[in-house]
Amino acid sequence: MTTIAYLDCFSGVSGDMLLGAMLDGGLSLDSLRGELDKLGLGGYRLEAQATQRAGLAATRATVVLEKRRQPHRRLPDILRLMRSSDLPASDRRRGQAIFQRLAEAEASVHGATAESVDFHEVGALDAIVDVMGAVAGLRLLGVRGLYASALPAGGGSVRSAHGVLPVPAPATLELIARAGAPLAGAAEDVEAELVTPTGAAIVTTLAKFERPAMTVSAVGYGAGARDLPGRPNVLRLWLGRAVTPRPRDMLLVETNIDDMNPELFGYVQELLFAAGAADVWFSPIQMKKNRPAILLSVLCSREWEEAVVRVLLRETSTLGVRVSEVARHEAHRDSIEFDSSLGRVAVKVKRLEGEAPRVAPEYDSCRRLARQHGLPLAEVYRIVATEAERWLVEREGSAESPAG
Repeated sequence: MTTIAYLDCFSGVSGDMLLGAMLDGGLSLDSLRGELDKLGLGGYRLEAQATQRAGLAATRATVVLEKRRQPHRRLPDILRLMRSSDLPASDRRRGQAIFQRLAEAEASVHGATAESVDFHEVGALDAIVDVMGAVAGLRLLGVRGLYASALPAGGGSVRSAHGVLPVPAPATLELIARAGAPLAGAAEDVEAELVTPTGAAIVTTLAKFERPAMTVSAVGYGAGARDLPGRPNVLRLWLGRAVTPRPRDMLLVETNIDDMNPELFGYVQELLFAAGAADVWFSPIQMKKNRPAILLSVLCSREWEEAVVRVLLRETSTLGVRVSEVARHEAHRDSIEFDSSLGRVAVKVKRLEGEAPRVAPEYDSCRRLARQHGLPLAEVYRIVATEAERWLVEREGSAESPAG
């Protein structure tokens, strides 16, 4: 079964907190160090020690720099570093995606381009170790799907290379806004930065903001640098297996129609979907005296039964409908939008445990692009499907790679 991980960010998230949580949850420090050595960087040591935060045992991960002054790298420098490393291709893609997202957020708040942004603290050696340690650590733990809770806002101010900034820091808030990530309010007594730009970049790139159904096999606590009064300043990591969802209880509503103008069926179908139907279909049947007819079938949840039945009785010639209970097994699916070479387009993503995601372009989006570019609709489907699969690999990794 697939290993998944959930980040319980009740006291925020940072790169070092995530490293600590993974180490506390069973990740080998020596194995993580070995993967980070593949970056070809020197001048630091990755250390971990047991500690406590407000009475909770946790692991504190620390990147100890051998030289205090570090170069202020820009995005092209970091991308070259990723490309030249001996880490797996999936790790390199994720690392590049995290820093690309961070650079774009920094550029937005400072009115610059992503390539020209001087990362200051974020481009320093310890941040690179935090990001690539998180990526490599998730892979070593066998994580195939990463999820996260809402992120706390924090309060007060934080000192940076640009001076004193409000919390959340501008780059952090920009990352959260761009990802559409949920932002929870902070307790009135919290005057601290709870989500760092590095932490925000990692989770908004790698995680889905929802809590999955899972069986928990291990829990890790990663300690933050500060011991905040009255609250455990830790990131809690849940490791476990995804729980296969139970079949969904639904209703099958059907009626036989042999005396209605066929032109009306399309309109009835539109009304049924608007009334809450999950699916509507028509089947040719033979009724008494060999009269051809249509079997109109509607699948809906119980809460929409009354609305669906009303549409059938009001908009068709039927005198009655049949209702039966059915169970439907459903694959997990997402609806996403991405920027293809033809423009913004929507696709459905079907996900099955242990398999690569499958994409299905949305008809309306593809029809719009076909008309806009004067291309056959089938060619637009092919282009969108190919580019959507590539985009998912870059964003989430391959089927053999972790952290979806």
